[in-house]
Amino acid sequence: MEAIFGGFSGLLLFGTLAALANFVGGLLLIKSGAHRFGERFLKYLVALGAGFMLAAIFIEMLPETVNIWTESYKGVSAAKAVGGSMTLLLGGYLLIQLFEHTIAPHFHFGAETHPESFMRPSAAYTAVGGLWIHTFFDGVSIAAAFLVSFRVGLLVFIAILLHKMPEGFTVASIMLASGRSTTKALWATLAIGAATLAGVVAIALVQERVTSIVAYALPFSAGVTLYVAASDLIPEVNQKEERNPMVSIVVFAGVALFYLLHRLMEG
Repeated sequence: MEAIFGGFSGLLLFGTLAALANFVGGLLLIKSGAHRFGERFLKYLVALGAGFMLAAIFIEMLPETVNIWTESYKGVSAAKAVGGSMTLLLGGYLLIQLFEHTIAPHFHFGAETHPESFMRPSAAYTAVGGLWIHTFFDGVSIAAAFLVSFRVGLLVFIAILLHKMPEGFTVASIMLASGRSTTKALWATLAIGAATLAGVVAIALVQERVTSIVAYALPFSAGVTLYVAASDLIPEVNQKEERNPMVSIVVFAGVALFYLLHRLMEG
């Protein structure tokens, strides 16, 4: 399996699949006509993705980061060895905080839509720009994880894939609420999907010249992923908890699903 999907072509395949999921999310809102069904389906997908992403960060991405940095700084304490990687993780987290709440305030990555918040076209384009930055680092996360190992890459890919449809759903709703056409809404979902692919390609190309790039890309992208899971998706889940506690339970199902896949792949 690793031989079949390894290398640059494999990274392109997984990056393309993740990008297509963004577009499918937009189509779900625009073309299906089953808007209500879409919201009910996507809220569970958001919860599942949140749990899966949190597990991916703490069970795979961070342990692999610690391993890489401690191997590179032998002879010093573990705390000093991983200090740089934890700084990168914090930087990734704060980057999305900057874009969401400073450059594009009131913007969320979850499936929930608030048409009244995005009536101005400039606000819509700013929000989509923030999403573009995030989805670029989705691609960075996928590529960096695959460069660590096929198993880590596959698990991180699944974690990211689970929130791709809600992203597409959200960006399409933002564009439509600002008065843009359905065509422009679909183009916006294609743009954020292309950003994911760009992140994959960027890391793959840089890796050919800077072999240590994964040591920096992995913790930084983990910080980005942590923000999306803990500060965006979990609050979206909690907002719906009073009306439907099952949504919160699905978060734990996402963690359990990751752990199960993790053990199966180890075996």
